Amino acid sequence: MPTLFTRIINGELPGRFVWRDERCVAFVSIHPLRPGHTLVVPIREVDHWLDAAPDLLTHLMSVSHSIGQALQRAFKPARVGLMIAGLEVPHLHIHLVPVQTVHDLDFANQDLHAKPADLDRAADTIRTSLRALGFSKVGER
Repeated sequence: MPTLFTRIINGELPGRFVWRDERCVAFVSIHPLRPGHTLVVPIREVDHWLDAAPDLLTHLMSVSHSIGQALQRAFKPARVGLMIAGLEVPHLHIHLVPVQTVHDLDFANQDLHAKPADLDRAADTIRTSLRALGFSKVGER
């Protein structure tokens, strides 16, 4: 049975994509910890990050770095946090979160009622920032 993320990647469920290449996608979280919270997800399902091939992990980190630069530019946080928790969906994903403090990475603070317009605005902001930085793998809605 496909994971929730595979269903988003395949277009069965909506996703606000900001990146898409041959190996991974990135989309904004529907339950963001902070505005701009983005998930980097391999297209091929891998449950645990320890099960991923080293070259896939390298690619995911490279994409995370690019998106992190865009998040820093767009949202101007103190830092862009990066986390692999892996408990919510059994499909490897990297959380990128613009943060002011370490408490911004606490899942108890996620916005379970994020407004679609706010999510759309965050995705548009990230796409604009990625393009301004010269990246070409920018995903569309």
